[in-house]
Amino acid sequence: MTDAIFRRTLGDLRSELNGPTAGALDERPLSLSEYQRFAVMTYRGRARGEEQLEFLLLGLFGEVGSLLSELKKKQRDLTSYVAYNSSSVEETGDVLWYLSNVVDHCGLSLGVLAGYPDVEGAVRPLLDLQPQGSLFHAPASPTRVQASLLTLAGTVGTLIARHKSFAGKEAMAADLGSILSQLVSASTDAQISLAEAAHANLDKLMARWPIRRTWGPLLDSTDLLSEQFPRVMRVLFKEFRVGQRLYVLQSMNGINIGDRLTDNSIDEDDYRFHDVFHLAFAGILGWSPVLRSLLSLRRRSRPEFDEVQDGARAKIAEEGISNWVFSHGLRHEAFEHVDSLDFALLKTIGQMVKGYEAETVMPWMWERAILEGFRVFRFLRQHRGGVVTADLDRRCLSVETASSP
Repeated sequence: MTDAIFRRTLGDLRSELNGPTAGALDERPLSLSEYQRFAVMTYRGRARGEEQLEFLLLGLFGEVGSLLSELKKKQRDLTSYVAYNSSSVEETGDVLWYLSNVVDHCGLSLGVLAGYPDVEGAVRPLLDLQPQGSLFHAPASPTRVQASLLTLAGTVGTLIARHKSFAGKEAMAADLGSILSQLVSASTDAQISLAEAAHANLDKLMARWPIRRTWGPLLDSTDLLSEQFPRVMRVLFKEFRVGQRLYVLQSMNGINIGDRLTDNSIDEDDYRFHDVFHLAFAGILGWSPVLRSLLSLRRRSRPEFDEVQDGARAKIAEEGISNWVFSHGLRHEAFEHVDSLDFALLKTIGQMVKGYEAETVMPWMWERAILEGFRVFRFLRQHRGGVVTADLDRRCLSVETASSP
């Protein structure tokens, strides 16, 4: 199986895609027609019509190129490139997703292109496309895989050329059938399960762009009330000057929280307000070992949580995330005109919290927390302070000037 950060059963995915009545215990193998339907449901692009088709074709060509790039890395770096299998599974799933959407846009079906009879009610699992006994956990001969992928890339190029020359649907259907066949062949040569790649692909999509956004209970909801985050926290961020240096001090209910902060940098960048990100993580995600420690809310009644989840290493991980996200955001105007974050950043955060309770936090949740943190940070920077309210039950932040009632 792939080492995807977020791994759910097919039943869980079906419940998310089809609704709770689908049943979380439904573990039938994923079928071609079901995957195609799910892939179309998860399309989030704004383009429609001809523009959409061109976008999908561009994506298909690009993902096949990414598969070739993975092979190149493996051939160049040999055993040192340990991420080959997981990366190849992910890229294969992305190719299948774009192919499914192109096929659907052309009014076709993956099952028919695979040579299965178009019989109503017939369900052919993705597993049927490959001889499962030949699939292992390492790629086959690089030369053989290279030949298969180059053939696949060539056919995708032909498909795009036909589209640009206004070839008929029949000609495009033949190319799409060849692409599916060659993807199966290349995946088998690389010893990658298309069924696994499809499952991992849906899992990634639902973690990043869920159809139904469900937060679930707060991470500390079952802890002692005295060790839970307050469900509403109002924190005053106050900037003041001592000599030539600017400081920010946070307080809650009139009590100072932590030490006064400077930018700790040669160039002034307002990092002294960065504790707002810890508040955002707590308020929106229900997770912040740093803030938990500052508020004396470490879960002493659970020694293993106190040591691991609330301890020094967890705080270092959170500080690393907040520092990295802060630096990344400043390079992009503090995300002022941004409504989504690149998936690579969110996946990296997921890796950084592996082993901590925050590993259950989905990428879309991290995105919300980061963008809300920056929205409030921009306000604090503009007004040189303010009062930030974190409402954990509503998973939101609000901010006002310190002079507001």
